[in-house]
Amino acid sequence: MQSFIRILDRVALICAVAAAILVALAVVIITWMIFWRAAGNSAFWEIEASVFLSIAAIFLASPYTLRTKGHVSVDLLEAILPDAFTRPLRVFAMLMVAAVSAYLVWEGGKMALMALHEGERTPSMWAPLKWPIYAAMPIGMALTCLQAIAEIARMRLSPPDAR
Repeated sequence: MQSFIRILDRVALICAVAAAILVALAVVIITWMIFWRAAGNSAFWEIEASVFLSIAAIFLASPYTLRTKGHVSVDLLEAILPDAFTRPLRVFAMLMVAAVSAYLVWEGGKMALMALHEGERTPSMWAPLKWPIYAAMPIGMALTCLQAIAEIARMRLSPPDAR
């Protein structure tokens, strides 16, 4: 079980680095666009490309965000419940994360496969294929689901009083 957790932690870190690179690329594209248009030139692909990169970054960063507890969470129940209930509450929360992530894997996978099968493109002048950006959701959410399972395993392996 420790090796499963270690592997998923490494995958989450790799995904976070990839997401950071995608965000940096989006920033470079937007910065280039500002200077390019300020010089009186025109381009048609840069906004869509930066949006696609940002969406992919969000889904790829999801497992790392869960691993590092960077997500938004409500700690009110943990603060008012006795310690005996906090661990089951955390396990329940991770089970909900896994369930929602699994659902998004299923739905996002269907959407990506449909777009791939139909050769769906955006209605813009650039008209890139949609399936690569749609595929970011099932990939990122599958890794998030696995990370939630790893977090449950980590809780099981840690002492009961560890937070």
